[in-house]
Amino acid sequence: MSILVTGGAGFIGANLVTRWLRSHSETIVNLDKLTYAGNLASLVEVAGDPNHKFVHGDICDANLLGDLLRSHRIRAVVHLAAESHVDRSIHGPENFIRTNVTGTFRLLEAARGYWETLAGRDREEFRFINVSTDEVFGSLDADDPPFTERSLYQPNSPYSASKAAADHLARSYFHTYGVPIITTHCSNNYGPRQFPEKLIPVLLLNGMRGESLPVYGDGGNIRDWLYVDDHCDALRRILEDGVPGETYNIGGNCEMANIDLVRSVCELLDEVRANSASVPHVDLVEFVSDRPGHDRRYAIDASKIREHLDWQPHENFESGLRKTVNWYLENDEWLAQVTSGEYRNWMETNYGLRAKTS
Repeated sequence: MSILVTGGAGFIGANLVTRWLRSHSETIVNLDKLTYAGNLASLVEVAGDPNHKFVHGDICDANLLGDLLRSHRIRAVVHLAAESHVDRSIHGPENFIRTNVTGTFRLLEAARGYWETLAGRDREEFRFINVSTDEVFGSLDADDPPFTERSLYQPNSPYSASKAAADHLARSYFHTYGVPIITTHCSNNYGPRQFPEKLIPVLLLNGMRGESLPVYGDGGNIRDWLYVDDHCDALRRILEDGVPGETYNIGGNCEMANIDLVRSVCELLDEVRANSASVPHVDLVEFVSDRPGHDRRYAIDASKIREHLDWQPHENFESGLRKTVNWYLENDEWLAQVTSGEYRNWMETNYGLRAKTS
């Protein structure tokens, strides 16, 4: 039997697929639409692996989903395919509804139809992992306790609203039909292969080019940072021993204000590119007008997965950031490929017209 990973050419998906295939002989069926954030170059490490079956396709294609589940005898689905960038959801929310809501619905329907044909141990051991985000819980005040699995849903962006809708659909398919679904909520991921529209890769790319480092608002927004390999290991543990119907928060135990993160990135760039004309890189920081509805703080209580599944993050922020910086410095061809014309157009759309506040 095989595992179906949706969005397996994206950031988290590509890291999950390559990390899995290093230590498992089980086949991964990798379904990805190859939108701007999906990149086959992120899968070069497994390009010749016979246990990696890449399929170029859309999770909204019900017939394709049914065929893949049946023909590959899928024993588990790890659902990562999503439009995931808040800023893009503000500029164009419709794609987020199509992929994150309609696409998840199509996948749930296909999985339900397939699961109902299984019998015995195959039916009992089938799993559907719905990978979500802490952003569905909204924003925390400075003194609020971290999000738990019982936190109320209060999404504040089209992106987080679309993920909240997907979570509710997944929950309903467990309670109504009995499909063995597990939902996870992760904090902000960072690491190799992340498309440079999110904060850390934008800082690295712009810093290496000597360009401005844009920081929204006053830089005081707080996030919990999770190294992507730690997230992948958590998903593996959930596949092994997670309980259907349950949800698990996955966090990095690393709350940090954006401006402090920016300074950390600048200090590391100063170290590894000491001869750069941009040293000190912190001089490139430029505060810009905030994005609408910007959540002030996210924080994750990951005690449940730690206590029930014996998982906790391996990397601290310093070690994870150093690995991330080194990867981007060593993969300039990958960076050049993903930062072509469309990327430049997007950066100009999102940042070019923002008022400078410093």
